[in-house]
Amino acid sequence: MRLGRARSVGLVGLEATIVDVEVSVGGGLPRTVIVGLPDAALHEARERCRAAVGHSGLGGWPEHLVTINLSPASLPKSGTHFDLAIVAAVAEAQGWVPPDLLHDAVLMGEVGLDGSVRRVRGVLPAVLEAARAGFSHAIVPAAHAREAGLVEGITIHPVSTIHDLVAVLRGHDVGAVAVEPVEPEVIGTPLDLVDVAGQSEARWALEIAAAGGHHLFLKGPPGVGKTLLAERLPGILPDLVDEDALDVAAIRSLSGLQVGGSLPRRPPLSAPHHSASVAAVVGGGSRIPQPGAVSLAHRGVLFLDEAPEFSPRVLEALRTPLESGWIELARSRAVARYPARFQLVLAANPCPCGQSGLRSATCTCVPAAVRRYGQRISGPILDRIDLTQVLKPMTQAYLRAVRRSSEDSATVAARVAEARARQRARLAPWGFATNAEVPGPVLRHDLPRVGGLSLVDTAVARGQLSARGVDKVMRIAWSIADLAGVDRPRHQDVSLALALRRGDELEEARCG
Repeated sequence: MRLGRARSVGLVGLEATIVDVEVSVGGGLPRTVIVGLPDAALHEARERCRAAVGHSGLGGWPEHLVTINLSPASLPKSGTHFDLAIVAAVAEAQGWVPPDLLHDAVLMGEVGLDGSVRRVRGVLPAVLEAARAGFSHAIVPAAHAREAGLVEGITIHPVSTIHDLVAVLRGHDVGAVAVEPVEPEVIGTPLDLVDVAGQSEARWALEIAAAGGHHLFLKGPPGVGKTLLAERLPGILPDLVDEDALDVAAIRSLSGLQVGGSLPRRPPLSAPHHSASVAAVVGGGSRIPQPGAVSLAHRGVLFLDEAPEFSPRVLEALRTPLESGWIELARSRAVARYPARFQLVLAANPCPCGQSGLRSATCTCVPAAVRRYGQRISGPILDRIDLTQVLKPMTQAYLRAVRRSSEDSATVAARVAEARARQRARLAPWGFATNAEVPGPVLRHDLPRVGGLSLVDTAVARGQLSARGVDKVMRIAWSIADLAGVDRPRHQDVSLALALRRGDELEEARCG
């Protein structure tokens, strides 16, 4: 009996585990057996690998019992990226390649029946785990060469065919492998705030949300500019730092989206349609759950337009990630954990017809329908939203007057960047980057005392604020103070924070 061994990476969520692919040839009737909790796609690797080796002219698949063990056997395995490691282990068992490089390399890639090596999901997080585990080499499909090259400290060997794989394992130079010209997909293309005419209060609320990382609820009739504003929030957010950019790229890789040769620096925008299912929004799957829209919005913006039209189950599923910044999806054999630290932006009409409360239009909805429409977003979700802003229609004369006087995104982004810098300097001892992340005990006991707390006490006494709401008002006040360049929130900052929390109208002078 002959033995061969290679290594690949098993992924459960973003958590990666090095998997030993062991192959035993001989000792029974000709057949191929895969053990170690493989899924259906991995079971089919037997036929793919046999045909690929046969068409590659390496001597054919062994005419003996071939036992393939994936260790650790208790870890569920899924996907087609184990194909390349299986072929390499068989090649070692047959004596086609020496074992030298195999002992210090991980392999990922799907093989075609003609011996080609094809794209797979999750190459970036897999190579990251290989580098952390001390491996010096990674053999990946040529289509993922740029993506894998984002990881430092590990040598990448791109291969297009099994012939390339054998040449690399024999220590030969395969020459210039044809690498697909994959450009990074634009994530949440930043749009400019200069396109938004008027709505100075809403623009100010958007700036505060960007400065502190706060969740935002925009309410108003159709066509008033809710979507226009929400889509421009990523354009005023600061660029992602290296750690966050790597997380965003890893999630995109695991989702099967393109990752180019450089880390994505712009915060992502994820905007699922209101007909999306729970699995599409928070993630899901029958065996090992895949990331959903909340994870694709990690360190960016999750925009739910027409929020009351979403399924109540979808909205309620956001409760945990809004507080923790993580989403855990449990299945019978595995728990997948994905990061989901996003800014939530909700947009909603006041009623089904959208005209409720307008003097210039007539609402056709009965009062009960208006009430039910407003209750489609539950109290616990609304309590987790930091800022609420009601938008009103602008007159044509006013729009003409302000069309050329609006600030562009670059100007607002500069103020947001300065506010974020103040937050990082203040919160560095506790390891937080934005005001929205600061826990209540730090707000109340460790940071400087906030002025105007009597306003908060009055709101609590009147039942207008919950305990969570008090902390959110404090965080908003700190963001307003950071934008103003003062060392701590003042009485007027707390007053404005309360108004933004409740969705009150703001004075025009405060929004200029």
